Amino acid sequence: MNLSLKSLSRRLVLLLLVFNFCHSVVAQEKKNNFKVGGAVRFNLFSKSWVDNNTQPEFTWDTWRLNVDGSAGGIDLSFEYRFYPTFDTHFIHHGYLGYAFNDNLYMKLGVSQVPFGITKYASHSWWFQGQYYFGLEDDYDMGIKFDYAGIDKLDLSFAYYRQAEPEGPTAGGVTYGNAGPGRYSYDITPGVGKIGTSTVDAHIRELNQVNVRAAYHISEQLEVGLSGQVGGIYNSALDEAETSTAFAAHVLADWGKGWNFKGTFINYNYAAKADNGQSLDIIQMGAYGSPYDVATEANAYAVGIAKSFPVELGPITNIQAYVDYTYVDKTKEEYADMHHLIPGILISAGPLYTYIDYAMGKNQPWLTPTFGKGLGVGDEDAEWMKRFNINFGYYF
Repeated sequence: MNLSLKSLSRRLVLLLLVFNFCHSVVAQEKKNNFKVGGAVRFNLFSKSWVDNNTQPEFTWDTWRLNVDGSAGGIDLSFEYRFYPTFDTHFIHHGYLGYAFNDNLYMKLGVSQVPFGITKYASHSWWFQGQYYFGLEDDYDMGIKFDYAGIDKLDLSFAYYRQAEPEGPTAGGVTYGNAGPGRYSYDITPGVGKIGTSTVDAHIRELNQVNVRAAYHISEQLEVGLSGQVGGIYNSALDEAETSTAFAAHVLADWGKGWNFKGTFINYNYAAKADNGQSLDIIQMGAYGSPYDVATEANAYAVGIAKSFPVELGPITNIQAYVDYTYVDKTKEEYADMHHLIPGILISAGPLYTYIDYAMGKNQPWLTPTFGKGLGVGDEDAEWMKRFNINFGYYF
């Protein structure tokens, strides 16, 4: 009986603390212009590689909490995500922002890496193929400066000490069986490959510098260049190799609702195994699932979309799109990757619905052998398909 009373007392105290916190948040929101928001998303899908897959699966994709606002001239933006299907949760971004003047803005913390087309190089829920090796919508921990003081030119400079903080792995399993719980793909310590042989590789990203320039030829046309140089540190050797990535991009709007996004990327994730040899394949991970990635490749991504304003009940816009990525691995014996996503986005107030027919050859998520496509791959790989509907309510 005493234990029950103690348990009830603790719950009452917790309830009072939660009520007090919520009351304080509301008060601060009014006083300091803070806003609390979030989203809830669900997936309905069917996979071509699953035998007897006559019934689609319905899963809870994610739910998230956002806090954005400003107090005393210092901004705050924070987002935390929960993924029940993957048994993990993690920070998406979290930074303090400060405007030195109208042209110079700083972000300190976990922010989006300035590389290629930002915020997204894609139109679909699936992103473009470079997301899956860490070069679209990537987030890391450090300091970033955005400068807009030159006519038609936007510049970004950033230094990232390391990848963003990790959440729990699926079931609490350590690397080797499960990867880090995080939103964007980063290098995962554990193993790598030399040729097709697996070796130990206790490596991680360290001391990365990014520079991005985007020139606005007109309000409808942007071209840009990006560079990324960083270290891939091996803790067993206590030394780092220099990793590089470069991108050229074009972003265009024209006519009535047309949009084009194009990106070329060259990357070299130079890294050494614990035995001192150069790796041909590293592992990268997110959502608790690591997989092989070739250390050198060129990637070509294009996407085109057409928006149609409509008045169909709550529906105000329908966007049709096609996104395609081709990854040409430098090592000839490794099979290349294709990523093709035709689909539509339906906008209805706070509800955004992506309907995608995702297709891939050696795409790490569109395959019966998860995660192998960006490594050695399969020269005889067939097109694998997944019909996917994502319902997202944002508030």
